[in-house]
Amino acid sequence: MKTPPGNFVRHSTPLGEIVMEEREGKISRLLFANEFSPSVCEKNSALLANACRQLDEYFSGARKEFSLPLAPSGTPFQKRIWDELEKIPFGETASYKGIAARAGLANAVRAVGSACGKNPILFLIPCHRVISASGALGGFRAGLDAKKFLLKLENATETREKLAKSLRSRSAKSSLSATCRQ
Repeated sequence: MKTPPGNFVRHSTPLGEIVMEEREGKISRLLFANEFSPSVCEKNSALLANACRQLDEYFSGARKEFSLPLAPSGTPFQKRIWDELEKIPFGETASYKGIAARAGLANAVRAVGSACGKNPILFLIPCHRVISASGALGGFRAGLDAKKFLLKLENATETREKLAKSLRSRSAKSSLSATCRQ
């Protein structure tokens, strides 16, 4: 486990304690506290205090967008995917396949899933809004219960259910047209 070199703060959320790091005036990591060494000491800042306030507003239902400067560390591919994740609106979901297509990498669905799993700024870069094309939840580093909680908080479960229904409908239509062609 690494000890973060920038300013950082521990903060309680409904999903557990997090540690948020700031480097050079931008949020660089937001992870669960168990991902850091227990000997980490806080070095708070105005940006981190603002970020904690915005997270509290988000979890209370009063905030739908974050207005914080972010600087995640990752490969160019991961950063490209994380940029796409930031475009998913509050209360909506996107599929891993859809994110791959928007990034211009239609065949990179598994790589998109991997990039989501390596997202260093949970919640603020909303990897929890990415689901499988079938409407199934897929994965989430914090666990599926946490993903369900976040989607419910954002009322995105309705969006996910509409996507699954739409896919089932398309599948039924294509098998009906395949039957008619025989």
